[in-house]
Amino acid sequence: MLNEPHCGYVAIIGRPNVGKSTLLNRILGQKLSITSHKPQTTRHQIFGIKTKDNIQTVYVDTPGIHEHAKRIMNRFMNRAAITMIYDVNVIVFIVDARVWNNDDELILKKLKQAKCPVILALNKVDLIKDKDALLPKIAELNEKYSFAAVIPLSATKDVNVAELEKIISKYLPKGAHFFPDNKLTDKDDRFLITEVIREKIMRLTNKEVPYSVAVIVESFKKEKDLLRIGIVIWVERKGQRIIIIGEKGKKLKEIGRQARLELEKMFGTKVFLTLWVKIKEGWVDDKESLGKLGIG
Repeated sequence: MLNEPHCGYVAIIGRPNVGKSTLLNRILGQKLSITSHKPQTTRHQIFGIKTKDNIQTVYVDTPGIHEHAKRIMNRFMNRAAITMIYDVNVIVFIVDARVWNNDDELILKKLKQAKCPVILALNKVDLIKDKDALLPKIAELNEKYSFAAVIPLSATKDVNVAELEKIISKYLPKGAHFFPDNKLTDKDDRFLITEVIREKIMRLTNKEVPYSVAVIVESFKKEKDLLRIGIVIWVERKGQRIIIIGEKGKKLKEIGRQARLELEKMFGTKVFLTLWVKIKEGWVDDKESLGKLGIG
């Protein structure tokens, strides 16, 4: 344990679907960032704050950096992640231990401009049968860049996550904590609500639909033993609206049911949740619409 107060920002950087949000949730010991098996689930920079003894670590979960960002929203997501390289005290570069691809190379090029320590986290080692293959993999990656440390881990199975935290703590600067010790995130309740609903849509729909969906809190009213929440779900096309609503409204009801149960746990009260699905053509490429969603 460090005797003096230490505090710093740690960016979790990586391509889509390598487990950045799962790692953050594991470190915090509770769910903050939404997850799904679909890439590009995370759209925003999300601060996850962990305070233990004299150490406060502000983790920044970032959107997955990807090479072919054709739409404006995707370019904004890339930019949001890349800017963190220059604004933090430590970077955790997380990769899938099984596969190194062009997006990883793109990120590594950006990381060579970083002026802070970069820790390479080889995630999903629980899915590798031949563990002996990891050693040559680590040696190969060490030749690409002078990492502060290379650590194999599994965010899902909680393998070596505590060891990663120990390594990170060595690089945090001395200084007073930035946030109250009991604070978990910089995001407000409305943001967390939209993310819960978007996660259910990601998990319950397929193809292009989740990527054309935005969620907005239209009303939020706390009563004595009840929280009333009104939600608008934007889609780009009529066909997407039909898919989300489902036959006789069944899909939308299931999205609402799963979201309501999670929100009731989150807020510790009964939740009355109303969902509307509306068409807003081209919102993914409209800077004004993206701005209202806090993207870009």
